Parts: sequence; C-alpha cells; structure tokens
Amino acid sequence: METERRLSTKEKALQINLDQRYYGSFAEIGAGQETAAQFFKAGGASGTVAKTMSAYDMSFSDAIYGEASRYVCEQRLSRMLEKEYGLLEKRLHFRENTTCFFAFANTVETTNFHKTNHAHGWLGVKFQRTPQSAPIECVIHIVMHDTESSWQQRAIGIIGVNLLYACFYHANNPDALVRSLLDGIIPGSVEIDLLRFSGEGISETNNLLYSLKLVKNGLTTTAMFGPDGTVLQPSEALYKKNALVLAGRFRPFTRVHEDMLQKATEDFIEELKGKTDAMVIIAELSLNTLIDKNGNIDDEDFLDRAQILMALGHTVMLTNFLDYWYLVPYMSNATRNQLVGFVLSVRNIERSFKPEEFKSLRGGLLEGFSMLFGTHVKAYAYPAIRRQTGELITLNNLNIAKEYDGLLQYLKVNDKVEDIRNANTELLHINADDILEQIHRGESGWENQVPAKVAELIKSNCLFDYPCAPETRDHLKKNFNS
Repeated sequence: METERRLSTKEKALQINLDQRYYGSFAEIGAGQETAAQFFKAGGASGTVAKTMSAYDMSFSDAIYGEASRYVCEQRLSRMLEKEYGLLEKRLHFRENTTCFFAFANTVETTNFHKTNHAHGWLGVKFQRTPQSAPIECVIHIVMHDTESSWQQRAIGIIGVNLLYACFYHANNPDALVRSLLDGIIPGSVEIDLLRFSGEGISETNNLLYSLKLVKNGLTTTAMFGPDGTVLQPSEALYKKNALVLAGRFRPFTRVHEDMLQKATEDFIEELKGKTDAMVIIAELSLNTLIDKNGNIDDEDFLDRAQILMALGHTVMLTNFLDYWYLVPYMSNATRNQLVGFVLSVRNIERSFKPEEFKSLRGGLLEGFSMLFGTHVKAYAYPAIRRQTGELITLNNLNIAKEYDGLLQYLKVNDKVEDIRNANTELLHINADDILEQIHRGESGWENQVPAKVAELIKSNCLFDYPCAPETRDHLKKNFNS
C-alpha cells in the first residue's frame, strides 16, 4: 500500500523548478497559460522556464505552427511540441551536455458562454530522460466535466504540472505515473481517456499497460487501441462511425468468437446497404472479466488477450462497465447516433428478460431495455445449445416469462433484435473454459477449437500459462518487465 504523502501542485512545481536537470518551454493555446503560471507561482521558475507563449489568434497560430482545420486536436499538439523542442535544441545547444530539455504544450477548448460545446483538450510533453538522449513524447487527452470555464482552467494548470512531474519522476513506475495525473483534481471533474508514450525504447506493450491502468484507476471509463497497437482516443475513433461490438472474455478467442463476428458482420453490412466506409468492428473487454479469483487484475493476462485480438485485426476496447447494457448508451453517444450493433449470445438476450438483472436501476427492467434498445441500436443474437436438453436456442424459443412475450415481439417487429443468419451450429460445443484447462494441462486437441493464428500465438508466446521451456518463459518475462 502506498504510504508516501502526495505532493501538492505547488510542491511539485517547486521541485521541478529546483531540479537543475530540467529546462524547457511552455506553449499553451485555448485557456490561458495555466500550466506555466503554476511554475511562476511556485517560485524559482527561472531554473526551469526558458520561454512561455500563447497564440490565440488563428492567424498567429497558423503562422507559427502551420495551418490546421482544427485547433484542438492531436495533430496541432504534435506540431507545437516539435516546433518548440526544435527551438530549444537550436538556441540552447551549449547546454546539451548538462540539461534535459523539455517542451510542454497544450491546446484546449473550455466551455463557451452558451455552454454548447464539448470541453476537452490535448496536453503533451517532449522530454529527455538524460542529457543528450533521444527525446520521449507523452500525450494525454482530457475531457472536462466541470460546468464553469474558470474551474476547467484551474484543472488544466494542475494536470499540466502533474503530467510534467509524472514524466520526470515516475517514468519507470506506470502505476504511480497514472495515479499521480489527477492529484489535486476534484474526483469526477476530469477524465483522461488517452495516454500515449512514443520514442526510443517505447513499445506497444508499454502503451497497452497505460491504457489498462487508466481504466483500472478510474481515470476513464473506456480505452481503445487499433489492430497495430496504436492507442486511440475513443470519441475521435468512434465519431460518426457505424459500430459493431462483440463483448467477451476472449480467454482465449475461439472459433465461436470468430464465427460470431464474421456472420454478424455480414448481417451488419447488409443493414448498412453495403456502406462500409464509416464502419468499425470492436472487440470489447470489460475490466470485471479480467479480475482473477483473488480479486486482482493480472497485467500479463490482459496483454495476452489484447495482443491476440489485435493480431487477428480487431480494434480493442477496454471498459469498466459492469455489464454490456451500460456500454450501449456510451456507444450511441460516441458515434453520434450512428447504427450500433451488438453481437450477443442468445443466452444474454434471454438473461435480459429477468428483472433481477436490473435491480440496480430505479426503472428496473424497462429502464434497462431503454438503455439496451435505444435509437439506432440493434442486437444480433448468436444461437446456443441448452445443455439440459441439447435443444438449439434462438429468438423463437427463449425461456422467458409469458408476460414478456409481447415485449420480445415488439423488439423483433421493430427490428431491434434478430437472429444471426448462417451461424455455424457445429461449433456450439466449444467452451473457452475447457480449452483453458487443456492448455494448462499441456493436453492436445484444443488447437482445433481456436483459429490457427491464435493457437500459434499461444504456443510461441506461452500465453495463458501454456507450458513452455523455462528459458523461453524467462526470456518472455524479461521482455515484459522491461
């Protein structure tokens, strides 16, 4: 348990000011020089601050950093960091043997007078860990939930200090780095939904772990990354996209999962009349599916699942939603009410007709169904086998109370739910837990129940505790820890 006293914003800024290693510039657009001001207020800023600047007029901003279609975006932030860091190296080259240069930048949109906009921002720092070393870049995206712009400006200044402090002093401790980002911030007022490092020595694994820790520590509800491991900002990745979502444990990803996605995708594309240019297919992992029997979340277990999904070409979403019906309104909002399809086992549809599943909601089952089947939302039901009888379960023979027959009929008639067509029912005997047991025991035969690429990855990377030679496992463990 962490017992060290958390430093205040002023203490963090003062520690950086008094640390003779770090020297750099601040460039802030959109909400004032909130972060730079913290360093001036703390005292001793001459030891840290080479330059501060703001460029609010678009013409001035374009003249300095190049023209842009949007000013609050990652591209603008990257240009700011590149420009300012380059000036440091050029103008202060005589200090390169003793100084760790850094450039801090942010571009932020706070709430306007009429409160009609989306308050958010990009913050980043490009910095050296040691003098003359290749620079590392760290970027975060924040969403601000305070209703007053003055409160949001205060938060920006605090988070800016936290980001610099975390990069300088917690770079080798991901848990401490993530937790420190919201020091001094009122809980719930700011969300950090993206954290990405880039540069020499930074791997895909590093950023996947940071995404996990953002969700695990409550800094955001959702993190996303593409098939190539690139960390995505959810609201941008989903903006005006038609999205098809398969939620699961994926421990491991089986041929059933493969068939569910393939057949549901065919139905989804037909629903879109073949228009696939603005479509994204997502495999969603909920945080509660990562919790082991001791109540802990195993970082390696998360990476095993995520890396398999990405290797199969899927966009991965990690959330802290307790169940998939909490994910539905989030997706509808993020996609700006484009079509959202959910690929579900028919058992989950059946379970949705049990009032006890929605006991945490004031409106009970009806409120739950309003979340599940809102505007532009559709569920695709994959068949299952009723273990007691061997009967094939579809939407036509759900085991639900008779008083809900009318509700089910309403959903079917209004095209809110439909059976997945052409599902391969010969795969329904496959059980992920049985496969996992076979893997642990070193038995054969499980390979035929997962896609060939999944079997290859499990064996070559010793995933899910697949029995490997000790030297292979030690090598992989060393790479993971680094």
